[in-house]
Formats: sequence, structure tokens, C-alpha cells
Amino acid sequence: MDGLEVKAAADGDTASTDDRTARSGDAGATHVASPADGRTGRRQPIPLEPYLFAEPPAQPLVSLRVERHGAVVRVTLLGPGKGNTLGADFWRELPQVFTALDADDTVRAVVLTGSGSHFCYGLDLALLAELGDIAGDGDGGLARFRTGFLHRLRSMQDALDLVAYSRKAVVAAVSGWCVGGGVDLLAACDVRYASAEALFSIREVKVGAVADLGSLQRLPAIIGDGHLRELALTGRDIDAARAERIGLVNDVLPDPAGALAAAHAFADEVAANPPLVVQGVKDVLGNARFAAVEAGLRYVGAWNAAFLHSHDLAEAVTAFRQRRPPRFTGR
Repeated sequence: MDGLEVKAAADGDTASTDDRTARSGDAGATHVASPADGRTGRRQPIPLEPYLFAEPPAQPLVSLRVERHGAVVRVTLLGPGKGNTLGADFWRELPQVFTALDADDTVRAVVLTGSGSHFCYGLDLALLAELGDIAGDGDGGLARFRTGFLHRLRSMQDALDLVAYSRKAVVAAVSGWCVGGGVDLLAACDVRYASAEALFSIREVKVGAVADLGSLQRLPAIIGDGHLRELALTGRDIDAARAERIGLVNDVLPDPAGALAAAHAFADEVAANPPLVVQGVKDVLGNARFAAVEAGLRYVGAWNAAFLHSHDLAEAVTAFRQRRPPRFTGR
């Protein structure tokens, strides 16, 4: 799993363990994303009431802020923590929001951005610890634990699929750090703009994991196989200028406000076009990649269910908490 994605690299802060990440309640249970048909076909959106824009909202959101700008909707990551880590609330609410947006014919395009100085530090540490806690499972990490892990992972993959396969154009505006799970989310967007100080990293290899939420499956078509292998095998950071050169972002703007303005300008331009044609363009462009992406997500899910839980993963978590370099042993 993506994890420890790295507040440490950004500014030395300890990853948030906001207690909101532990909430798995049933709030909004009537607003659920429709499942994929065996993960081999497009999802059919469930018709939902327009609860997102009610006053007050019929279903208050914790991890996301949703704002309408005419035919364009801005979705802002809110945390937990100032790095907008991806906690339990995010994984519950993202499918609710993107299913509702997909079903709303008055929405023509979506802008996705982060609150504060950073786009996203990646998976929340508390959620990673929960997903990796073999010791806390009754069967000692055998079949029941690994099956449950795989089910949870696939639900998270499905959540990002709803962004990637939305009928609406989705454009990201990135500033500050975009790490691990943040890159998975970025890869699910159609177009990406960054501010000059933005930094990117497929960090999972440094924390004892294979990236499993879409970066390895979607980025070959965006940045090419060679660049992807370099970034995924080293876990190194790259700046916005390098990200633009390899095609990870479409353009670099001088500051965060400029990146957000560029994203809204793109969304406004798309929103002025015939919506069914926009949907058709997305569907045709995505058709050739769909089967390969889905097969890749299933494969990495099975791989990590089998091999993720290791001494090296535990060492990565311990080293992160102790603020020291990890000592990996291949066990």
C-alpha cells in the first residue's frame, strides 16, 4: 500500500493520526458508488439527489470540500493533517462525491486541488497501520487477513477508478508535495497543472511497498515506461520542471494561484463544449487502456496481499516513527 508517503520528506512533521481516520461509520450509506461489473466493465452511476450543493448540505463532508463554479465543480482535499493525507474519511467520501458529480448533468468539468500549501502527502499513517496490522488479526495474517486486505485494497482502487472513468473532464491543480497516493490520484485525472515549487514522488519503494492504487498502471501512457521505471524503482523526488519535461504535468505556472487559475480556465473551456462529445472523447481515449489498467490493478492487489506484509514494511514504519534511515534486509 502507499504509505508513510511522507511528511518527513516535506518538512519533518509527523504524519497525522487524526481520529477522523478511524471513523468508518455509516454516514451517507445511501450515497454509495456503484460497483464495477466484475471489474471488467464501466460503472453505471447510481442516480443520486443533488445533496452536494444543498444548504445546509444533506451529507456534510469531512475530507473534501465541494464548490460549484457554474458548470465547473471544484473538489478540494482537506486532510487529515496539513498535507491532505488520504485517510478513512477520504476513501469513504471520494466515491460518494464522484458518483454524484458523474450523475449530475449540470456538471461539465471538475477541478481537483489540495487545501493549504500541499496537494497530498499520500496515505494517512493511521490507515496504513490498520491495513498492515497482521499481529492484530485473529488468524495471524493468514487467509482471512489477506482476503480482507485485498477486499479493502480493491475498494480503494475502485474509488480512484471513479475519478479516472468519470464522464466529466477532471483537471488537477498541484502545489507543494504530491507523494505516493497523491500521485495515484493525479494519474487518474485527465489533465494536470502544477505550480513551480511542486514536488512529486512515487515513494512506495522506499517504504517497503509496491504502489498499488494506479500509478504503475496509468502512468505508462502519461510519462512513458522508462521514466516510470526510474521514478518507481528509486522513489526519488522530482521538481515541477522535470515533471513537465516528462509529461507528468501539462504546464507549470509561477505559483499555486496560477496553477489553480489554469485548471479552471481549462475546465471552463471544456464545459463550453458539447457534453456528450466530451464524454465520447474520454471514452474512446480510455478504451484501449481500460483492460490493461484493470488487469494491472488486480495483479498488484494479489501481489501485495501475498507479499506486502514483511519485516521490511515493519522496519519502514518503525524507522519513519524514529526518524532514522530504514535498514532493509529482504525479509
